[in-house]
Amino acid sequence: MKRLFVVYNPRSSHYSSVKRDILDRLNKLGGVMIGKFEVADTDVDDNARRLARILTNGDLVIAAGGDGTANIAINGIMLSRAQNVKLGVIGYGNFNDVARTFGSLKLDDILKGSVKKVYPLECKINGKHWRYGMCYFTIGMFAEACAVFDAPKTRKTLRKGGRKTIYSLLTLMRWWMKNRRREFLPEKFALGGEGEEFIECKKLSDYMAVNGRTVAKIMKGSNTSAQPKSFLSMAGQMTKLRKLTPMMMRSVLKKIPGTESEYDCLVFPKASEIMIQAEGEYKKIAGVRTVEIAKTEKALLVVSK
Repeated sequence: MKRLFVVYNPRSSHYSSVKRDILDRLNKLGGVMIGKFEVADTDVDDNARRLARILTNGDLVIAAGGDGTANIAINGIMLSRAQNVKLGVIGYGNFNDVARTFGSLKLDDILKGSVKKVYPLECKINGKHWRYGMCYFTIGMFAEACAVFDAPKTRKTLRKGGRKTIYSLLTLMRWWMKNRRREFLPEKFALGGEGEEFIECKKLSDYMAVNGRTVAKIMKGSNTSAQPKSFLSMAGQMTKLRKLTPMMMRSVLKKIPGTESEYDCLVFPKASEIMIQAEGEYKKIAGVRTVEIAKTEKALLVVSK
């Protein structure tokens, strides 16, 4: 009998929709063993490890929720030793970048769809695996700005729907005005790729690696997830209005400016504290000397139309 696991968060503001549209419908599905993986109130890494332990060859995992839930499913599958595990993502969050990257599917699409290979990004910190990310990693100001969307008032407004993009931009701009004079990355660090000469970066606020269609719905990314090696890479000073404005305008109307890369390494002259995030899940990490970003060699099997 085929096994299907639904990954969901019972504390999500959209849980009632997930229960009605996904859980209740799947309970009536015959010929399939349904498993429910309830996201614990810990963090992405703990939940991913727990999911990885229960997966077996040929399982289908459906992530029904926002980008955080999808991120748990992706990391769980990538960490698992099980073979031919397939992933379907149904977006029930405020931004749903992962779901959009995979085609914004419904339950019927996933149950009947075909499978394609995609290649997530992997982040290593100080030479050790930290996390997989399907759509993007950011380090610095943009990573820290994610915290503004966890404010109760902001989350309540986003749940109401409507003009989320405009509201998100205004919210971020207010936060930027209050924090633009802060230092978000070490004053100096080196950035380079494999076999390349490292470039000294001074007074930059952000590094970004983009692998999906969008970044927090606001910025249009780079649909490189299916490519086995390359991703979009960008580093810049986004605390200056003359730098931020053209970058954001281009990112909203066209796509994020950057260069194609196969491997990036950030080297800090001394152990530093950085804010890093993937798919809106952010974390402050101390004692960082190096951050490496590259595509995984292992493909993720994703259900598509």
